[in-house]
Amino acid sequence: MVEEIKRKIVVCSGTACTDPGGKRLEPMLSKILQARGLEDQVEIEEAVGYGLCKNCPMIVVEPDEVFYGKLDEAKLQKIIDEHIIGGKPVEDLRVKGSVDTSSIRMLGSADFFGKQLRITLRNCGIIDPESFDDYLQMRGYEALAKVIESMTPEQVIEEIERSGLRGRGGGGYPTGLKWRQTAAVCSYPARECPTEPPEQRYVICNADEGDPGAFMDRSAIEGDPFCLIEAMTIGGYAIGANRGYIYVRAEYPLAIKRLEYAIAGARQRGLLGENIFGSGFSFDIEIRLGAGAFVCGEETALIASMEGRRGMPRPRPPYPAQAGFYDCPTLINNVETWANIPAIILNGWEWFSNLGTEKSKGTKVFALAGKIKNTGLVEVPMGTTLREIIYDIGGGIRHDKQFKAVQTGGPSGGCIPEQFLDTPVDYESLMRAGSMMGSGGMIVMDEDTCMVDVAKFFLTFTQGESCGKCTPCREGTKRLLEILTRITEGNGVVEDLEKLEKLSNHVKRASLCGLGQSAPNSILSTLQNFRDEYIAHIEAKHCPAGVCSALLDYVIDPDKCVGCTLCKKVCPVDAITGEPKNVHTIDPSVCIKCGECKKKCPVKAIYLD
Repeated sequence: MVEEIKRKIVVCSGTACTDPGGKRLEPMLSKILQARGLEDQVEIEEAVGYGLCKNCPMIVVEPDEVFYGKLDEAKLQKIIDEHIIGGKPVEDLRVKGSVDTSSIRMLGSADFFGKQLRITLRNCGIIDPESFDDYLQMRGYEALAKVIESMTPEQVIEEIERSGLRGRGGGGYPTGLKWRQTAAVCSYPARECPTEPPEQRYVICNADEGDPGAFMDRSAIEGDPFCLIEAMTIGGYAIGANRGYIYVRAEYPLAIKRLEYAIAGARQRGLLGENIFGSGFSFDIEIRLGAGAFVCGEETALIASMEGRRGMPRPRPPYPAQAGFYDCPTLINNVETWANIPAIILNGWEWFSNLGTEKSKGTKVFALAGKIKNTGLVEVPMGTTLREIIYDIGGGIRHDKQFKAVQTGGPSGGCIPEQFLDTPVDYESLMRAGSMMGSGGMIVMDEDTCMVDVAKFFLTFTQGESCGKCTPCREGTKRLLEILTRITEGNGVVEDLEKLEKLSNHVKRASLCGLGQSAPNSILSTLQNFRDEYIAHIEAKHCPAGVCSALLDYVIDPDKCVGCTLCKKVCPVDAITGEPKNVHTIDPSVCIKCGECKKKCPVKAIYLD
């Protein structure tokens, strides 16, 4: 029977599955297979990008396409014995559900994929990200060959324009128009460029992903680095550039490793470098590492960092398309935007433009995070509603609690309440709902979330990431944070609400770059949709969600307290009194609200009120 086994086990090797807290499954699998004499009958491969991050570490057994998640050595042994040898899937370990196959191949046997359509992530989870041959088998580099052999640069730009693709980095600027503007003759005199001729043009991939809870670009690179290299080469051909750069965070070591492999493989095969496909077109790519500054996601700040200067934005115009890297025309797109390019070239602009909505074409990748059952990476057609993403794909709210809000667009976006759950996901609809598309972060919040605290959290992030160049952002965000802190600590006054609104609008209008212009969005959206929570914090000195500890007191439930004295022993300020085996009490005037008593109580008798 062993001789009949012809199976493959694909191990998810993304950051979530291989970080120091995760278990590396390949050594365990190899040991188990070897012990059962199956090492020659079962192949082990790696892949990234399934999106089912909740289930990490995980594997897929092929050709059955059965997902198994949250694995350890004992569970792997059971899968090998019952599925690989016995031929029957282990139902209690698999990710259950069913899914239809689409024109761009979908993955596996999980409801999680049911409403997804994968273009950016089309190869993620299917190919080995460290196998060039795997990518070639998935029509890799056919798009570049088509472009060089049968299309002029003008035709390539026209194809992207007619597709309706818009920038996926957050701004939604028409991609084809940006390409056309960069390809045009530079109207700004370049200073001394490091290369000749003086009208040198550059192609840059912005992989500086810094939103809290966002991991779209990292996962796309880790799962399919080859697509990015091919797409940038197509972009270089279209605008007349011979040099490209990938600006990626140094905190992404696995993504960097796989980019280096993809670049080296392309050079070795003549797909990067001099005279690609014997056409006379030359193009090469280098990696530049970012130091983790959120503001460097802004194009001009990114360019400053690449030039060795402090990452700070500058006024525009001129735009990078006119005067970017070393004052030369520079085309900058983010990872997701680039990933769409080969698919558009291969399938045609009509195919892409038929996906999505009238003004928002194609698909969008989101990082689902927060109080949701199925955290992970999803890609859906534009126009899919928030309700479908959160409930049909995300599985609904964790512990079946009440949905409260969803933050889209990261710290630059807004908080969308329940009445807007049927909002379609596209650029215009999200703006009307008081938020934005952003790069793709989607953080779900439940009934236990304090919206004032959420606004404070995101503003703390943006205020800390402000480069400090312009006064409205540098000083305005600091003042806004001071007001929010005052409110969450019970020292707010009603007049603070008007101050928040006025100052927020001033910061939005007067800030130099997108960071400052969007930093107050979390405040304005929560003020508009959850004003009653602000009023409760100010007038009643109460946090309805029970989050802001300064407005709450720790209380011992006399019906639950067993007098074990553990809470009393760990209290650092002796705020708890009571004799052994008798009900204890907490003096709120002494309590410093450290929470140690609540953590230690074995019967859960201590709560915040």
